[in-house]
Amino acid sequence: MTDVSDAGRGQGGDARSVELAERLAAVRKRISAAAESAGRADRPPALIVVTKFHPADDIRRLAALGIRDVGENRDQEAAAKALELADLALTWHFVGQLQTKKAKSVARYAATVHSVDRPQLVDALAKAVRHEMDSSGRGPLGCFIQVNLEDDGDAHRGGAAPADVALLAERIAGSEGLDLMGVMAVAPLGAPPEPAFEKLSGVSARLTETYPAATAISAGMSQDLEAAIGFGATHLRIGSDILGSRPAVG
Repeated sequence: MTDVSDAGRGQGGDARSVELAERLAAVRKRISAAAESAGRADRPPALIVVTKFHPADDIRRLAALGIRDVGENRDQEAAAKALELADLALTWHFVGQLQTKKAKSVARYAATVHSVDRPQLVDALAKAVRHEMDSSGRGPLGCFIQVNLEDDGDAHRGGAAPADVALLAERIAGSEGLDLMGVMAVAPLGAPPEPAFEKLSGVSARLTETYPAATAISAGMSQDLEAAIGFGATHLRIGSDILGSRPAVG
């Protein structure tokens, strides 16, 4: 069996490649164990590595280790990295809060937006994607509806109220160039994640009654991926456990 350190050296030879290989292997092991525990070893979730504040060179190292799905929170950083790494076969996921004025830029590189939370953003993305489809031939943009799971409705992490999901779904499904993928959420801070992810699973179940193809659930980060998998997550957004602490931003 190939040692993970050997794999890292084979993909670039430097200490950072070895570190990333080891961290990635550890996360993949957690994912496999959680999927098996949840009775879905044959249906593990997709791994999106969130690379916010980390350099493009790290993404190149991860690509050499087999990573194809990359997540970013900020458009300016994401757009620059996508341009620099255009030679790689990467799928870019925008996972942060998105201003409508950034829709045109995001439509140039993102395959999926995980944070659709209001009608105005749906309309802005649809307009931007239609333009890109005409000018560059890009395909449809996958859209996850971000759901606010805070019991008190605190919107500091963004997201639509569960009661508004149906309206947003109808708007996305009716927009040319947008594909309704499913739902996304971030577990509330300072509380066990299981109740929140159970709630998200219920929102997903109600959504698929009307839109059977919208089965995706984007949930689970470094600290709570096991809980997310237990409640049906199909996409995980993992950053720090693979890349380590974010570099200081000067």
